Amino acid sequence: GREGCDMGPSPDWCSTLVVSDKHNSQKDSSWTRRYFDNGGRRRVSAVETVRSRTVSMAQAVQSTVDWELDPTKLLVGHRFASGAHSRLYKGLYDNKPVALKFIRRPKPDAGGIIAAKLDKQYNTEINALSHLHHKNVIKLVAAHRCGPVYYIITELLPGGSLRSYLHNPEHHPLPLERTISIALEIARGLEYIHSQGIVHRDIKPENILFDEKFEVKIADFGIACEETLCDLLVDDEGTYRWMAPEMLKRKPYNRK
Repeated sequence: GREGCDMGPSPDWCSTLVVSDKHNSQKDSSWTRRYFDNGGRRRVSAVETVRSRTVSMAQAVQSTVDWELDPTKLLVGHRFASGAHSRLYKGLYDNKPVALKFIRRPKPDAGGIIAAKLDKQYNTEINALSHLHHKNVIKLVAAHRCGPVYYIITELLPGGSLRSYLHNPEHHPLPLERTISIALEIARGLEYIHSQGIVHRDIKPENILFDEKFEVKIADFGIACEETLCDLLVDDEGTYRWMAPEMLKRKPYNRK
């Protein structure tokens, strides 16, 4: 059942969602705690994941396959980034460092456009990551949807993004070997993603992350698509400066 989504936080559940940054704890975590209470009675489940690679992403959006998540193993740390409808925290799950992305649907807007877009991006990201397993693709740990709040838990990538790396004066000039290494790892990740019939559609420096060993991880699959269906998803756009000419001109496109 979903009754736990609307209940107030129990002491047992709140104790698992410890926020280390006291300055932000009340302001930043109140709405996340509210919607992830399970009353201390049971494990919570995630939804919108795929059972196998044979299920298309379009079909998987409608599926509900549970991912078991034990809230007693989850510890929420301090916030390190935020967006219009999301907040990112460092944390621990089963004593392993993770990143937690909390997404909150806004109150009904005109026609529910924003809420519908967030729904679609959440479903798309989970459906893609749940069956992508490669050293150069970010690893999904768990996901949960409860009321107007969703969260996605992935491996923590402390190396930051390619964008921040390139904007750091200490890294200039960028050594040729490092440039080639980064490019090759991005290419290997994309080759694998494409081999699974998926087009990312939003490759840009912000979505290229690094782990502690400075290995590349491709992230943010919110507007990815199954290659055979990409042309039908005209409402999903990438980032203007990084879009392929075919997308800008609304022409047919594929993994290439």
